[in-house]
Amino acid sequence: MLLGAGVMCLVLVLANAPGALAVGVVLAALPVGPVIASFLWLDRYEPEPVRLLVLAFFWGAVVATAAALVLQSLDQIVLGTPDDWSAAIVAPVTEEGAKGLFILLLLWFRRRVIDGVLDGIVYAGLVGVGFAFTENILYLGGAYMGGEGQDGGLGSATGLFVVRGIFSPFAHPLFTAFIGLGVGFAVVTRHKGWRVLAPLLGYVAAVVAHATWNASAFFGGGGTFVLTYVLAMVPAFLLLVGFAVWARNREGRMLTRSLSDCARRGLIGAAEVPWLVRLSARRASRRGARAYGGPVAERVMREYQQQAIELGFLHDRYLRGTAPADFAERGTAMVQRLHALRPYVQFPHAAPVPAFPAAVQWDGGR
Repeated sequence: MLLGAGVMCLVLVLANAPGALAVGVVLAALPVGPVIASFLWLDRYEPEPVRLLVLAFFWGAVVATAAALVLQSLDQIVLGTPDDWSAAIVAPVTEEGAKGLFILLLLWFRRRVIDGVLDGIVYAGLVGVGFAFTENILYLGGAYMGGEGQDGGLGSATGLFVVRGIFSPFAHPLFTAFIGLGVGFAVVTRHKGWRVLAPLLGYVAAVVAHATWNASAFFGGGGTFVLTYVLAMVPAFLLLVGFAVWARNREGRMLTRSLSDCARRGLIGAAEVPWLVRLSARRASRRGARAYGGPVAERVMREYQQQAIELGFLHDRYLRGTAPADFAERGTAMVQRLHALRPYVQFPHAAPVPAFPAAVQWDGGR
């Protein structure tokens, strides 16, 4: 990341005057917050670690951008690919590869954080947002400076911002989300072949979508670009959003089944399940805890809910036959933590529950 940041800082400084760079940074930053918030909204059952989300964003912003830039420069030097074809073919292949590498590394080194397709989509989306942020700085700064028939100035930069920051801020996150979707599916599937094929298909889908988008901008004029946007990009975005919302609702039903099974095995109380799964009930529980015991009680409630959700995900994988090798150790640690927290947790409209024994072994349901 330090190397990538050094490369991109050098590129940004050399490509833009100070004023153009400032305008590019300000305009490029405007859509970042809303787009990130949209991805985080999808992952409310099991929020990902903040440090990994930050890492995903900056991987896209400095590592993927620098790697793609180096690879595309080598292509220009060695093969001399024309600019139009480089944008339509070389850029999608290199950029999606550089962005998707983060998801694969996360799967390899932080295997536990990806429990399904939503986790893959969220991490991939954050990488895409970071990549779009840095790329927009370059484009917006260039538009401000003008050249090649453009007058430059704030008007030119604002016009480009409308296209990239308002009408298509989801482009790069959408492309890379296909890779996250493939990796997430590989995590939950029972079939070994799909564990390899799904990420590859996700990468191919990301490249095809990216190539279609770029080709429409460089070939066929503005009419082709508008048609591609209206007939392909917007429907693809809406389909992905619909799928993500469906997947989140499906997670809620899955967690209800999984935690209900945990309750039948005596790992948690049956009356707790709705307060742990329903999003409105979760919020009400935290508000009630804060009103009753202040910030400390709210933090305890949050941790209890989070531990229960993680146990629900792990237990569901056990029930489906896709549990990781260390599921018993992880499950036992979760159950013990839940039982240690339980005496300090009071759900709304529920009678106090006596403390559970501190040492409880979880056997995955055996």
